[in-house]
Amino acid sequence: MTLARRDFSIGLLGAGFGAAVTSPLAGAQPKWPAEGVHYVRLEQPLPAASRGRIEVIEFFWYECPHCNAFEPSLEAWSQKLPHDIVLRRVPIWFQETPFAAQQRLFYTLDTLGLLPTLHRRVFATIHVDHARLRTPEDMAAFALKNGVDPIKFMSTYGSPEVAALAVQARQLADAYMIDAVPAMGVQGRYYTNGNLANAGLPAKGPVVGNERLLGVVDALVTRTRKPG
Repeated sequence: MTLARRDFSIGLLGAGFGAAVTSPLAGAQPKWPAEGVHYVRLEQPLPAASRGRIEVIEFFWYECPHCNAFEPSLEAWSQKLPHDIVLRRVPIWFQETPFAAQQRLFYTLDTLGLLPTLHRRVFATIHVDHARLRTPEDMAAFALKNGVDPIKFMSTYGSPEVAALAVQARQLADAYMIDAVPAMGVQGRYYTNGNLANAGLPAKGPVVGNERLLGVVDALVTRTRKPG
């Protein structure tokens, strides 16, 4: 259900490999969702960026097969959000290659207002077309293929603004102590991921697993709304 930091090596990255970690609670049936089992409460709450709204963050990596499988469920969920919830996507960094380049790719698309049309296209390029998006040359070719001026695209890709956004993403992931993706943060207070959300529950395939992850998020949003 998730791809963990410890799963990475040069060989694994080249293959786009993803491995789910087996829960030590397999076979158990803990109350769902239970704190410390299906989600974690942060010891030091973080300030939420969206004032007056509950901030839900997805931490992801474009090459992660689990993130790719999660995207349709997340997109459908996001289209039904009430007005007091805002979804924010944050690309993860576990090591310089290829994470830094793909963080810049995400924030370039965001800066140019292209996320609605090209975010899913990045996933498809990697997981369906089996193309690499790791170098400036790869990025320029992606822009050109998708009808974007590659000069403007690469100027934004190399800008200090995009570099600063990537640094902020790393700092936020560190604050949440993210070590696997896809992962979800709620209002700077809670953290969960696919393995946690499905801990102790029977395996029923990725679709059910993704729905459980979003179910934990829904429960945490409800908890966040309660005073005290």
